[in-house]
Amino acid sequence: MRLSARFLLATLLSFLQPFFNARGQALEESFKVGVAPHTSARVILELYRPLRLHLEKELGQRVEIVTATDFTEFVRQALAQSFDLVITTGHQARLLQKDAHYDPLLTYSAEFKSLIIVATKGKVRNPGDLKGTTVIGLSSTSLVTLWGEHWLKRQGLGDVPVRYVSAADSVAQLVLRGEGSAGLVSLANYQKLVPEIRSELRVLAESKPMAGRVYLLNGRNKRLLPRIDKALWSFAASDAGKQYFLSNQLEGYRKLRRGELEAMEPYANEVRRNLESR
Repeated sequence: MRLSARFLLATLLSFLQPFFNARGQALEESFKVGVAPHTSARVILELYRPLRLHLEKELGQRVEIVTATDFTEFVRQALAQSFDLVITTGHQARLLQKDAHYDPLLTYSAEFKSLIIVATKGKVRNPGDLKGTTVIGLSSTSLVTLWGEHWLKRQGLGDVPVRYVSAADSVAQLVLRGEGSAGLVSLANYQKLVPEIRSELRVLAESKPMAGRVYLLNGRNKRLLPRIDKALWSFAASDAGKQYFLSNQLEGYRKLRRGELEAMEPYANEVRRNLESR
């Protein structure tokens, strides 16, 4: 039995429907920007909204900001090539550069440091007071947590367990509630705490400057590298970009220095071991 032309056309349109939008135009796959979960997903989506809008305009393509539940899940997804552009801390950037063919582009001008914070009115006055306590940190593969754990070991305090939570503001709140003797956060996230919270905290220790949030392009998009690079620098020069840097105390973009990511190799190795053990 011969099928009618109308039936064949209806069948074909039904098959193609998922690939078109409501106006009948072909859907274009979104350009995914993966941002490491240095704070809550809600804050990340709002924080990077100006960048998303600028990239959409410059690329002529829908851009989507995505993150993950924690740093470990984020790097796992990045290694699985889930993102087109990645914004993550230096140790994960080094891992993605070596193991997943991402190309480092730039970082922020503001210094990135890891901090150990304590309650101003709490019992901790010096590192020795942390012995026998619990410290609050982000994911076990976040740079601030890894640096903090190294620092704790160097103090000779024995086993100081670290309780992992999802966001820097949660770290601060738990420390102030006495659920942890100290917290591990980045300088940038500490500065973004509301003044009322920050006034109740003090910095017990801080790291030397390290490679902070690094922008990397997935190797599969290498042909787009000149366009992405141009789009990022034009964002930095735009009013929206300047306001973004000012409100987040990031100062602007800069190129990575020679050897800056290579210095992150010991921390990148710890992420590898963490992933292999799961």
